[in-house]
Amino acid sequence: MADPQGFLNVRKKEAPKRPVAERVRDWHEVAAPQSAAERAREVAEQATRCMDCGIPFCHSGSAGCPLGNLIPEWNDLVRRDRWTAAGDRLHATNNFPEFTGRVCPAPCEAACVLSIAENDTGGAVTIKRIEQAIADAAWEGGTVSAQLATISTGKSVAVVGSGPAGLAAAQQLTRAGHDVTVFERDDRLGGLLRYGIPEFKLEKAVVERRLGQMRAEGTHFVTDCEVGVDVTVEQLRAQFDAVVVAVGALRARDNATVQGRELAGIHLAMEHLVLSNKECEGDGATTVTARGKHVVIIGGGDTGADCLGTAHRQGALSVTQLDYHPELPTARDDERSPWPSWPMVLRTSPAHAEGGVRRYEVAVQRFLGDEDGHVRSMVLAEVTVTRDADGRRHVTPVGEEVELPCDMALLAIGFEGVEYSRLLDDLELTLTGRGTLSCGPDWQTSAPGVFVCGDAHRGASLVVWAIAEGRAAAHGVDAFLTGHSDLPSPVHPTALPLEVL
Repeated sequence: MADPQGFLNVRKKEAPKRPVAERVRDWHEVAAPQSAAERAREVAEQATRCMDCGIPFCHSGSAGCPLGNLIPEWNDLVRRDRWTAAGDRLHATNNFPEFTGRVCPAPCEAACVLSIAENDTGGAVTIKRIEQAIADAAWEGGTVSAQLATISTGKSVAVVGSGPAGLAAAQQLTRAGHDVTVFERDDRLGGLLRYGIPEFKLEKAVVERRLGQMRAEGTHFVTDCEVGVDVTVEQLRAQFDAVVVAVGALRARDNATVQGRELAGIHLAMEHLVLSNKECEGDGATTVTARGKHVVIIGGGDTGADCLGTAHRQGALSVTQLDYHPELPTARDDERSPWPSWPMVLRTSPAHAEGGVRRYEVAVQRFLGDEDGHVRSMVLAEVTVTRDADGRRHVTPVGEEVELPCDMALLAIGFEGVEYSRLLDDLELTLTGRGTLSCGPDWQTSAPGVFVCGDAHRGASLVVWAIAEGRAAAHGVDAFLTGHSDLPSPVHPTALPLEVL
């Protein structure tokens, strides 16, 4: 039984981080190294803060974890020093806890009962830290091994895309006895895990380790292969009994109407992040570097924060991050976003602690260039953001214009959906108004035998939702191929996180 007074006797303590002056000089993860014994002692103590609530909102699909991670169970196992059992319980619901433990923003913690009145309780249980510790301990202890299928169904499945959704679907289907091949158009596997998330948040050795397990289980991988171009849809249909489309939602939002957008030195955020990650992989120096430049990042979300940390490590002279929204409060406003909904609060990543300036309620009016056609500055104005009756956003300048030095601008203003491709055309799949692919309750699209999951279905979202959709889509594919499935299906295609509109 959990300690009902654990949260009263143990203070919340996050994982230690390396000093800023040290970590901005390399690309290693920001977490400070700990011995296995020290980590186990601290994390076990943090796990005692979990009360094993009668209604554990932390693993509620709408308010907390969409994977349905049985968080109180593995918290209690860690508390009792049963790390192997905790690893088994964690892997029962999450294919890749070492990914979510590093990069998920932890909706489970926002829904933790201890976050209702943080001043009184000390704050939510450090679920994310505990999850990563369990996963890392499982790998270090050798308890993560290939789970070989006990049968072969004789059915084959093609998974298009090797991001977290595609990998989750592929692993589940391989373990169910199907012959699975994952096609990836990039030169390396992982999708956004590989080229979107910086090395200092997720070292790629962590991704390679999991890919090694999947290969040992029998999943096949093909890189440098764009389905619809290098392999035609006709060939795919002839070779495979089912297809899973997990291509993500990589069509970046741009703002081509801003005067001066065509100037050199203005880039979409993913151009910056992808080339930086390729440099970390040993592919040579990036051509989009912040070294010696005044960098301005347009956009206040996670992608902008990733660009911020990357710019620090590349040696930027200064970094300014712009957001046209007002600055959010540091504590939850119960009227605006009551528990257990996702709190509308100011979030700071480790990159923000490394330097840079954040400016709110401002927007770019135009870019100014030098005689060589390279951006040299931008003109900003204070703005207000309103929405009309149809929900369309309007950004209106209200203040004086200010010129800001800028040798490099990065647009991190979101994504508009799935990229247009020959694959979609040949499958005769059309995008929704949100730029995504729709499906039925079994995750099957309008093309028979073709399923969709992850950001391609949901739109740009969290890694935990991608894994959940990949697992659920695998259930749909397995049932389609065999008439029945015992695979878990943690989320329905229409599931949405709880939020206040």
